[in-house]
Amino acid sequence: MCYGYRPTRRGLLAAGLGLGAAAFAATSVSPAAAAAGPKKPKGRRVPPGQISMQIYSVRDDLARDYDATLTYLAEIGYPKVELALGYFGRTAAQLREFLDGLGLHASSSHDGISPDDAALEAKISNALTLGQSYIVVPYLDSQNLDDWKGWAERMNVEAAAARSAGLHYGYHNHAHEFTTDLGGGTTPWDVLTSELDPKLVHLEIDIYWAVTGGVGRGAADPVGFAIDVIRDAPQRVLQYHVKDRHLDGDMADLGTGTIDFRRVFEAHRVREYIVENDTPDVTPRRTSEVGYSYLRNLRY
Repeated sequence: MCYGYRPTRRGLLAAGLGLGAAAFAATSVSPAAAAAGPKKPKGRRVPPGQISMQIYSVRDDLARDYDATLTYLAEIGYPKVELALGYFGRTAAQLREFLDGLGLHASSSHDGISPDDAALEAKISNALTLGQSYIVVPYLDSQNLDDWKGWAERMNVEAAAARSAGLHYGYHNHAHEFTTDLGGGTTPWDVLTSELDPKLVHLEIDIYWAVTGGVGRGAADPVGFAIDVIRDAPQRVLQYHVKDRHLDGDMADLGTGTIDFRRVFEAHRVREYIVENDTPDVTPRRTSEVGYSYLRNLRY
């Protein structure tokens, strides 16, 4: 199950997470970087085997023809996918057999906090059947400090069980973790990074949402804000969600927006670079093609 996966995008932006296009354009590149001119690309690249696709981005195509959609992701060249929204009528074993036939590896999934221990056991069992390395909690939201503390406590319990089974357990951010005031200036991100056991829980940083959180916080350099989020967290950052941002704050296909991914990737490398765009600019397939090509060709 994809646990409360997606807040309303325009609702979040309207709540103060997006600023005007001119403001973001003025702050998307640091003054020092602007003065120095564009950086020459280096020889480093994203390893092809570390590129993945969050299948929530192609959910409309999945709803029409699940098999054909996964087939075109394999044809594009993706070696991995991150699962969401369930198994579309298959068991975990049946889905594993289908993906194996396509040459796709479901290395990660978005799964909410389990309601009880039996559900947790089933979640871990399914992940092992699919051959996953990661289970990631995709979304939590509350204005209540105790909710966040309780969730962190439960995630530590689930992460310990996942670790015992040989799985990594992580949390995926949006923007509100950085902008919600739970009282006295404490944010959900403060709670999570202080309460989640760094030996058990890793972070899957959504770069778009971290940058958007920086915009919402009034950061002079929103990309720099995202880099600081990555560097300052005591938890390991093992996965990225890589999606771009238009000047108006909307999500964008990779390479068509304002985010300087070279800066982010140069600052911190991860084990998986997961393409995502919740609102494909043209079609889900086009988003998939553009995203894969961008990551294959990027040098930093």
